[in-house]
Amino acid sequence: MRATVRQAGRATAHLTVAAAMAFGMYLFITVLLITAIGTVAVIGCWLLPETVLLLRRIAGAKRRLTTAWTGREIPEAYRALDGPLTERLRTAVRDPGTLTDLRWMAAYYVYGALLFLALPLWPVGLVVDGVSCGLLRRRAVVLPWIVRLADLEARWSTALLRPSPKALLAARVEQLSATRADAIAAHGAELRRIERDLHDGAQARLVALSMRIGLAKRAYDRDPDAARKLLDDAQAQTEEALAELRQVVRGIHPPILTDRGLVGAVRALAAGSGLRVAVDVVELEDDGPRAPAAVEAAAYFVVAEALTNVAKHSGSPTALVRIARMRRGLRVEVADDGRGGADESNGSGLLGMRRRVAALDGTVRMSSPVGGPTVVEVELPCVW
Repeated sequence: MRATVRQAGRATAHLTVAAAMAFGMYLFITVLLITAIGTVAVIGCWLLPETVLLLRRIAGAKRRLTTAWTGREIPEAYRALDGPLTERLRTAVRDPGTLTDLRWMAAYYVYGALLFLALPLWPVGLVVDGVSCGLLRRRAVVLPWIVRLADLEARWSTALLRPSPKALLAARVEQLSATRADAIAAHGAELRRIERDLHDGAQARLVALSMRIGLAKRAYDRDPDAARKLLDDAQAQTEEALAELRQVVRGIHPPILTDRGLVGAVRALAAGSGLRVAVDVVELEDDGPRAPAAVEAAAYFVVAEALTNVAKHSGSPTALVRIARMRRGLRVEVADDGRGGADESNGSGLLGMRRRVAALDGTVRMSSPVGGPTVVEVELPCVW
């Protein structure tokens, strides 16, 4: 009985919010009329994309409300409304998501209004105690119908708000275009970094090495001691050039990943970070199946960048790295209990991390409230 009452209470809260939203949608008719008149008169055409954005927010709120009741997320699929006014107008009109939202809104004017008639079915104000239990038992037949009504309302909303295959495809194409553009930009930046490192480091040392060997050849007959000294210097420069070349190679694909695998490489990163880092590995063994090289490299650089940020910005002496194998990918999490407040626009390397992960169709989620803790969670899809 108590479980039924609690579930009916949740259903009543859901239906009450849905009914209030339906009432607000009737007020939204005024906005639609003003937008339609302004668009037809041309002078107010700028209202159209703004109204579409407002409609997206309302539909998004309804999606979240329905998800909270059903536990199943309703995806969104919208084209970005940006650029000049003509481009925004074209996108607002042609976006399949706009038609989906308008269709839901029109239907919601009908079935949302019916929610007002259903609310009196719930015995408001009754408390589950010794006095009211008898009354609740007499009305217990009503309670399951309230839950069913909430389920019915959620099913209708889910069916109407779910993006069409065309909208999902358009959103996927736009997402892939953005991630590929970011990947190309990141790749170009990486090539420029490698070129700069080779030009300023290894190449300069190799030029100096060639000059010293030439001087040693000239001095070999008349001053063997000076030639030997020049050759010693050349050998030292050779070793320095090799060290810089190794450093450049590590920036492309760390050899430790090939030698030790992701788990061993992350443990080596943790040991050399200067922090007390706990590495937690879930269902990922050193001798088990390995993720593709690109996925391992992305995970390695995520951990390296995150630990660098912890050491530089968080003020925390400790960190936690968790690596877990999922059914269809790899999850990496780096957490610290420092001061928090991480900002991607502040040059913390998080933007580069997002680009590297997005190039593999992965996702990055970060939580860093002021005062901490900071948690960076990355999911990289792959096939085991």
